[in-house]
Parts: sequence; C-alpha cells; structure tokens
Amino acid sequence: MLFALLQRLRDIALSEFSDIVERAQLIYSPVGRVRKLRIHILDGSFVDVWLSLRGDYAFHWERRPIDGTIYRHDNAPHQRWRHIGTFPQHFHDETEDNVRNSDISLQPDTALREFLAFVRTKL
Repeated sequence: MLFALLQRLRDIALSEFSDIVERAQLIYSPVGRVRKLRIHILDGSFVDVWLSLRGDYAFHWERRPIDGTIYRHDNAPHQRWRHIGTFPQHFHDETEDNVRNSDISLQPDTALREFLAFVRTKL
C-alpha cells in the first residue's frame, strides 16, 4: 500500500512538475522496504517525501548546500512546537527553528502538488 502510494507520488512529480524535477526515486531501507521518495530538483536540491501507514508525514526540501535553507511540512508532535496553531502539523520555513502553521493538505497527492508548487515559486 505504501509502496503504491509513493510510486503514484513519484509519477505525479515526474509528469506534472517536469519543469522543475530532474528525476525521482524510491529509497529503500537496508531490509528492502521502501522508506521514502526522493525528488531531485533541477537546481541540485532535493525533496524527500516520507509517509507512514499511521499517518505520519514529512515533505522536506533540502537546500542547505545551495543557500543554507530547508523547508519542511511535517506532523511530528515535538513539544517544542506545541504553541503552533496547527500542532502537531507545522512548517519549518527556511530554518529548523523558524516554525509556523502548516496549511498543507492531509491528502498525500494534494500535499505533494502543493509542496512542489511551492518549490516552483522559490526557484
């Protein structure tokens, strides 16, 4: 189920965002289970999409080697962010410590489209 979902998200990234996506690959754990989707962006950065069957998620855009920034929507219930209005959902905006409300969809297909559209606006 998770494998099929990540495959579908890979296909969305490659077909609907071909103007910014270079390639996309499924990343496996040492025991052969799919762990996440990595989407390589044309500027040399990448987006990691991590989903669990329990509903945990992270959409993480790694740009530290390029300009020192990261962007991540996730729902890890870190008590440090309990003051955020959408807790446990939150958004890391440019740094790990600059956190604000997350407005990303809870539907994986829609969330990926929203996140990659955000990436597109920042390139």
